[in-house]
Amino acid sequence: MARRFLTSDDLRRMAAGGKEVVVDEETIVTAAAMELARAHGIAILTGRGAQWSEPRPDRGPDAERAQRMLPHLPEPAGDPDEVVTGVVVTAVGRNRPGILAEITASLAAAQGSVHDISQKMVEGYFHMVITVELPPGTTFGAVKRHMECLGGPEDYVVRVMHERLFRFMHRI
Repeated sequence: MARRFLTSDDLRRMAAGGKEVVVDEETIVTAAAMELARAHGIAILTGRGAQWSEPRPDRGPDAERAQRMLPHLPEPAGDPDEVVTGVVVTAVGRNRPGILAEITASLAAAQGSVHDISQKMVEGYFHMVITVELPPGTTFGAVKRHMECLGGPEDYVVRVMHERLFRFMHRI
């Protein structure tokens, strides 16, 4: 099932003077939208009237079978706010001028050092993978929340993975 994102622009439009916004339980609320809601006292609720909480990640249709068949390959443990040095950033979407600049400017704001970039274009769509070294003391969760607010479902989507998880996924 496709998940919907609630951005700060969506929140402004939906709240329009009210103090509550109702979203689907599977909706992903961006960090900027959460910050705006807190600043303006807007409650983000689910259709059931409960306070919204981040949905469990969708690990795909084969995740349950994989855990049964490959119990010796557990997911790497880790705190999302763990201090890290390496991350892998992917971006996919419609091409337009300035996307690379937006992404690298956000990485620069986090004081990330780009080590490698790979980009492919196919009929107006792009796919980009960037490996980034972060300065000591940077928390993964903060960088991930910041980067994944870029673009949008109509433009492009950014995902950030801890380098350890990326290497774990590609070791087989």
